[in-house]
Amino acid sequence: MEERKYDAAELKQYKKRSRMAEIWRNYKKNPSAMVGLFIVILLIIVTLVAQIVYDYDADIVTQAIRDRFIKPGSAGHLFGTDQYGRDEFTRIVYGAKYSLSIGFISISISCVLGIFLGLVAGYYGGLIENLILRFCEIFVGIPSLLMGVALMSAFGQGLGVLMLAIGIVYTPLFARTTRAAVLPVRDAEYIEAAKIAGLGDFAIMFKHVLPNSLAPIIVRATMGIASGILTASSLSFLGIGVPIPTPEWGAMLSEGREYIRDYGYLTLFPGLAIMVTILSFNLMGDGLRDALDPKLKK
Repeated sequence: MEERKYDAAELKQYKKRSRMAEIWRNYKKNPSAMVGLFIVILLIIVTLVAQIVYDYDADIVTQAIRDRFIKPGSAGHLFGTDQYGRDEFTRIVYGAKYSLSIGFISISISCVLGIFLGLVAGYYGGLIENLILRFCEIFVGIPSLLMGVALMSAFGQGLGVLMLAIGIVYTPLFARTTRAAVLPVRDAEYIEAAKIAGLGDFAIMFKHVLPNSLAPIIVRATMGIASGILTASSLSFLGIGVPIPTPEWGAMLSEGREYIRDYGYLTLFPGLAIMVTILSFNLMGDGLRDALDPKLKK
């Protein structure tokens, strides 16, 4: 029987599929990581379905004073109602859209800026590396929440401004992570071969260096989403994040704290939503770290 011969493109695709299958096998061995993945997928599905099922104007904004402070578990109000008679369950479900969007988009901004800075610093080294690292150290030395407050105060309130502010806050962390991942790769033999072949610096960085440095960046991004959601919720809780009456979880906590003594569920359910979401992304990040890092394989 004649043995089939694979061309270079087919062999590369086969190796890529094999690598992905190996990562998935390693990931599945971690039960807590699978729980985190399941919750994150469930949150995304619920968020998408909420856009179709719920009428935002009718269920989120419209006030029904007669129905205010209905206890959780009542007919038609699983999580009760708030001080304006708005259904708490509906607001929390719809609020997932804002919290997840802020987390994903803000960290995407951080990834783009941080990866570029880290690649340049790690690949070129020398003075350029020192300048970028000193810039990152200045930002990292300032607490993320304080930096977020400063940026929001400077540029004003709004969802877009909040995403940009959080993206800038976490950019230095991605730059340092990328730079650390690039250092072992930049002196590899295939990088030297690419230079001898006449490839430009940017082509080498984005075609050869970056793809072989992605593992720690992916882990950082997954955990960064949790950090972004927490920072956004903290800023909204302080009143400088997403403006009221937007049903963002941090803003809901801020609204409910006035009634925490008599109606504690107004802060309990948004707090649980934040906690479960952040925990899920952190569990995912831990699982990805173990699956992607060969040194951590059992």
